Amino acid sequence: MNENMRIGQEAVEAKGWWLAHKWLVLRRASQLGILAAFLAGPWFGLWIVKGNLNYSLTLNTLPLADPFILLQSLVTGHVPEKLALIGVAIVVGFYLLVGGRVYCAWVCPVNLVTDAAGWLRERLGIKGGAHVSRHARYWILALTLLLAGITGTLAWELVNPVSMLHRGLIFGLGTAWMLVLAVFVFDLFVMNRGWCGHLCPVGAAYGLIGKVSPLRVTAVKREACNDCMDCFAVCPEPLVIRAPLKDAAKGVGPVILASECSNCGRCIDVCSKDVFSFGSRYNNAASMAGVAQAAPK
Repeated sequence: MNENMRIGQEAVEAKGWWLAHKWLVLRRASQLGILAAFLAGPWFGLWIVKGNLNYSLTLNTLPLADPFILLQSLVTGHVPEKLALIGVAIVVGFYLLVGGRVYCAWVCPVNLVTDAAGWLRERLGIKGGAHVSRHARYWILALTLLLAGITGTLAWELVNPVSMLHRGLIFGLGTAWMLVLAVFVFDLFVMNRGWCGHLCPVGAAYGLIGKVSPLRVTAVKREACNDCMDCFAVCPEPLVIRAPLKDAAKGVGPVILASECSNCGRCIDVCSKDVFSFGSRYNNAASMAGVAQAAPK
């Protein structure tokens, strides 16, 4: 790829602006639409959804509840009400099908904040930063549950950026916005994709839920890859791409099976060769051509 070309420019030239941004636009519509449904009540008195992403009731009928909140509640010794349990069952069932970290890419409003930080970081040419293992989020997940058990409270919710963002939008300026700003500054100056990619325990919990989900991104046309590296540049979890894309000769199938993948679709957008698409985890046979290349002569 020409080094003077921006990420995704090759895809725009090859297939047009819409196809090079389709999944990004749909994600933003999903995130903003869900956020608008929550805010329509307190802002305009139109109660489509009551509650927040921890627990909500849509049209006074459909309960939805965060399984991570349920885990914390159980650790504190509190058993949620029946409606909350039904809400958790619905949410878990949904994300078992489509992939748990779909929540991160298509629902979570903090993703808008961290993506904005990533975009600005790229424009400012900020390089490097701190290094924290991506496994840290699982340790933080365990620590939040431990803290809930020790304190007997949902202590994490006092600092959860998702909850803080909702409170800030409803009640205005305050300490909630300071925490959201801290996440933005952290991703901008300290660590690229640091919060969502390395630290957030909510994303870790949903990743565990979606480990067996059938909906996956697959490098179905990986033989057409021209090594432009745009998919690695835009992927919030680039470590999940390499083996399915590059290891056909080792007998690795084209489906991205890693639970860290958020099914955001950006790799599909920016690929000028249409290497990636959404597919099934069960269509993961390595191509015979790739296997043949690895065979001894």
